[in-house]
Amino acid sequence: MKVVFITPAGDLCRSFLYRLGSKFYGQWNSITGPLILGRILKDSGHDVSVYEELYTDVDYSKLTDADVYCIYTMTSNAPRAYYIADKLRAETNGKVILGGMHASVLPEEAAQHADQVVVGEAETVILDVVEGRITDKIVYADYLKNLDDAPFPDYSILKTPCSAANVLTTRGCPFRCSFCTTSRMFHPYRERSIDSVMEELRYYKEQGFEYMNFQDDNFTANKERAKEICRRMIEEDLVFRETFFFGRTDMADDEELLELLEQANLNRVLIGIETLNQKSLDTINKHQTVEDIQRCAEALSRHKIKVIASIVLGIDDDDAEDIQRSVEFARSINAYQLQPAILTPFPKTAVYEQYKKEDRMITDDWSLFNMGFVTFMPKKLTPWELQKQLLVAAKEFYSFSSAFEIWKTFGANYGLRRLGMWLVTRLAIPVANLVASFAKGTYLWELKQIDAELA
Repeated sequence: MKVVFITPAGDLCRSFLYRLGSKFYGQWNSITGPLILGRILKDSGHDVSVYEELYTDVDYSKLTDADVYCIYTMTSNAPRAYYIADKLRAETNGKVILGGMHASVLPEEAAQHADQVVVGEAETVILDVVEGRITDKIVYADYLKNLDDAPFPDYSILKTPCSAANVLTTRGCPFRCSFCTTSRMFHPYRERSIDSVMEELRYYKEQGFEYMNFQDDNFTANKERAKEICRRMIEEDLVFRETFFFGRTDMADDEELLELLEQANLNRVLIGIETLNQKSLDTINKHQTVEDIQRCAEALSRHKIKVIASIVLGIDDDDAEDIQRSVEFARSINAYQLQPAILTPFPKTAVYEQYKKEDRMITDDWSLFNMGFVTFMPKKLTPWELQKQLLVAAKEFYSFSSAFEIWKTFGANYGLRRLGMWLVTRLAIPVANLVASFAKGTYLWELKQIDAELA
């Protein structure tokens, strides 16, 4: 059978400015789920191709002859996924299967747009669903108990751009921040064997990848294991030109770990700073202190590991000054990049249930649940004030002068990336203000109207 996997992107992510920004932000990569499931099907004799809309448009007129379409959903791309699914069901003879994060938390909703919905990790059921041995409308997949049983992602079936290989050495996260969706789908927390991880890294080296991302939600959750992975990378010549990973501030407590991360060239890390307001950190169950954040920043700087500082805007106990303080802190530690994100109450998370109970949700348009739009009524700011804080945070962080600071510290390549982000943020603010003021019916315009009603 001919099987096509599609990962849609919402309207914002397909926009010119967003795609322009992605060129400067980092190396293009691909979601691994469809590449793993595609490999299972390919190894069983099926003709498989994988497409992602994030970096380029997909010509669907050339994909009308597939027997099965598998569409990956996240909350922000769910409306786009449903649109594509409805169109494929109407215009082709192929079976449409929806899966992924959003379909797993709201399967009844997804089932209105698909022939079948897979809930959870699909490795254990994908072959039987595609080949018709499982015919349930909603298929509840058991989690993969031994992660070594999953095949490596097959990038040869990917038909859209990608320059960095993604590696998952674990699934899930031992922490449960109130706004996070990961621990609710990928549960319990599990680890692959280190031998399996090394084999996958060697596989990507042989394919010629120079860039690699550890996509674990917290690569350093098990510090001894992370150290052993780094040792093996060094010993077996599996060090990449640039490697990204997600970490937590507690990595600063282990000097040996930091040294090994540096030697293995794990040189870009996203740290969830979230906020410098301790009350807010406690509210979202972050399990870290302001002192932890400061200590981690200093330690990573010593080891030349570039920090992507992630901050959350709109936590109930935070006001505009708290947000500004977080941005200033990110600049003070010479963070390589800032990732400001508006707190987003994803469905079935604790914060979503709380806001629904308090009648604070202001939209149920899932396309807006991308951490770039205000979807709830904040406590200490109006919706439009909070929306503006996202743009102001990016503008203040990505200053023209900071590009040359980054150039001097990390080299020309990174300095040019920062200049690109400076340009994008300067374009974004006037565009957003114009839309909010004059584009009647748009969501930004509606947010500004809510402010007018509150005045």
